[in-house]
Amino acid sequence: MNTEIKMSESDEQIALFRWAQVASAVKPELKLLFHVPNEGKRTRYSGGKLLAEGLKPGVPDICLPVPNKKYHGLFIEMKAGRNKPTENQEFWLDALSAQGYCTVVAYGWVEAKTIIENYLKDR
Repeated sequence: MNTEIKMSESDEQIALFRWAQVASAVKPELKLLFHVPNEGKRTRYSGGKLLAEGLKPGVPDICLPVPNKKYHGLFIEMKAGRNKPTENQEFWLDALSAQGYCTVVAYGWVEAKTIIENYLKDR
């Protein structure tokens, strides 16, 4: 019997940001970690308005605008389960990487936490 609890992508992100809030007492850079709300269902009007305001489909979910020795900052595309990045997400990950940012796809909050910790070790 499989008793593993499956978390949604939203739940994974909430868990990551709860960890970051606590961990920011030791690593204050984590206070700069933020989510880019580009996903979600919208009405045609609100979706059009957001696009006019600069919404860009595919921008990674999470940004840590803190440089380390190698990169300008860190972008993480969060995924849950077996989800894969979309074509738009792949475009943004590649484009941001070409501009000197570390870009990663993380499957779950624990993997994202490990990525962030390793990224911050190289400061």
